[in-house]
Amino acid sequence: MNHTTQMVALLTAFRRERNGLVADTMLFHGAGYGLNYGVSLATVRRVVRELPTDHAFARFLYEQDVRELKLAALHLADVACLSQGAELIFWLQGIRNSEMAEEAAFALLSWCADLATWLDAADLTPLQRYALWMAAARHAEAEAAWFERVVQYLSHTDMEAHEYHRLWWQAAVLLGEQVVRQQPALRMKMTERLSALGHAPWEEYLREELTWRLAY
Repeated sequence: MNHTTQMVALLTAFRRERNGLVADTMLFHGAGYGLNYGVSLATVRRVVRELPTDHAFARFLYEQDVRELKLAALHLADVACLSQGAELIFWLQGIRNSEMAEEAAFALLSWCADLATWLDAADLTPLQRYALWMAAARHAEAEAAWFERVVQYLSHTDMEAHEYHRLWWQAAVLLGEQVVRQQPALRMKMTERLSALGHAPWEEYLREELTWRLAY
């Protein structure tokens, strides 16, 4: 079965689950899709869960201007291929909105063995950076050093010059929380780090959000 035939079968499955109302009321930051059936993320995940990993097919789907196919591609891709820098760039360049960034972090990027090398890389779009930081926040072995690198990046960046900068703040909070959840012994060190932050809007946000999250 070629990729086009496989895609048609997948589209048929998604059409059965289409919901125009959901599509019309869907909220995300960034560009929209050429075609959006309004299938819930839970349903997209359920449909692709029955399919085997197929990296070539995933790349084919990712290039289609259909929301559900792009999201499905993130689950069908082979994470082992991301060790190739050009391959990771391909997936990052396809991120067009916050929904895709978050699903890429969940399904693909958080499993990338080389994730840490990309956290403060230059020449990333705001949404690509958001995806990588969200992936770090989902990583099974998030490190305190990752959080510090994110904080340092924020401290040297003109927030107003970057669209969606508040998404970065949210990702930084989740990363900090993940670090302490995985390594409870770092709770006091994280509290001290938060106390040392200044009073810029992003610093106030991180301090307030992480303080109450880490209190439980």
